[in-house]
Amino acid sequence: MRVLVTGGAGFIGSHLADRLLAAGHEVRAYDCLDPQVHPSGPPDYLDPNVELIVGDVRDEESLGRAMDDADAVVHLAAAVGVGQSMYEIRRYVEVNSVGCAAMLEQLVERRDRVRRLVVASSMSIYGEGQYRNERTGEHGLAPGLRPESQLAERRWEVESAEGDLLLPERTAESKPLLPTSVYAVTKRDHEELCLSVGAAYGVPTLALRLFNVYGPRQALGNPYTGVAAIFASRLLNGHAPVAFEDGAQTRDFVHVTDVARAFHLAVESDADGAALNVCTGRPSSVVDVAHGLANGLDLSIEPEIVGKYRAGDIRHCIGDPTRAADLLDFRAAMEVGTGLGQLAEWLAGQEADDRVEQAMEELRQRGLER
Repeated sequence: MRVLVTGGAGFIGSHLADRLLAAGHEVRAYDCLDPQVHPSGPPDYLDPNVELIVGDVRDEESLGRAMDDADAVVHLAAAVGVGQSMYEIRRYVEVNSVGCAAMLEQLVERRDRVRRLVVASSMSIYGEGQYRNERTGEHGLAPGLRPESQLAERRWEVESAEGDLLLPERTAESKPLLPTSVYAVTKRDHEELCLSVGAAYGVPTLALRLFNVYGPRQALGNPYTGVAAIFASRLLNGHAPVAFEDGAQTRDFVHVTDVARAFHLAVESDADGAALNVCTGRPSSVVDVAHGLANGLDLSIEPEIVGKYRAGDIRHCIGDPTRAADLLDFRAAMEVGTGLGQLAEWLAGQEADDRVEQAMEELRQRGLER
């Protein structure tokens, strides 16, 4: 099978390419090599057996040529970063939403050949995760953002309208989608555009809702990428990782090798028309990740707990892996402790341009950090 991977020179795309090549597939990567992610051009880690075509996902003619003889398309190309999306609104919408639409128009023209579409969605589309109220016995609650008045008092945990403390539980795909950033809105666009167009034209399609992906090859100079990479860039420069709120907010950290395996399974699967969580189902706090990376790098640097919050931030979101296990037979294999250790081993040979203070200043100037 010849698989076209948009964003194929990136963090997840390159790991997926490795798996697809090992399975005997041909891989073509279509990537704009955004300088924010690839400041030195094509990355050394990209397998030379991958056919790399440099182009913008919004360039329909170029993308169409790349898609001409593809049997399957994996759409990973996107501008990534929650904070940056809140002040580069037009660029994120153009690259992500319009770019996805451009890709779909080219796919529709080639629907007689392309027999599989897999798109990268995101846990960010949920907004806050799923909660329960132990006092009332209610489960499956889908609260909105914490009120500004509550956050101003530094009461970080999610509360009900009656003031009950809500406890996080695994977030299922059935939870209402409440995206709280421009980036999240565009990832919802990715998912819904691909699933609806795939259904209309008979192209089997799956959307994978990725939780917090970490591992080797993350873009360490991009201060808008995942928290593990942001913390790593700070530590490699001898600086303390910055944790907002009290650092006890939790996420579901899933290793990139597991994510690549999920995409591989999706490409070869017969499943159609579904959105699936790609996650571990296990919570890790932001502070735990900071400590794990520092320990792996043999550094005695404690995270800086700033006690501030950012507009649109959520408290907890942990995925329910059941549906992906049922439809794809996918279960995350990498424990977070082991994965952070492997990431630290890779980091030991890397250099990073720490631009986190610059990114934080951008938020401050716009009133998005409080």
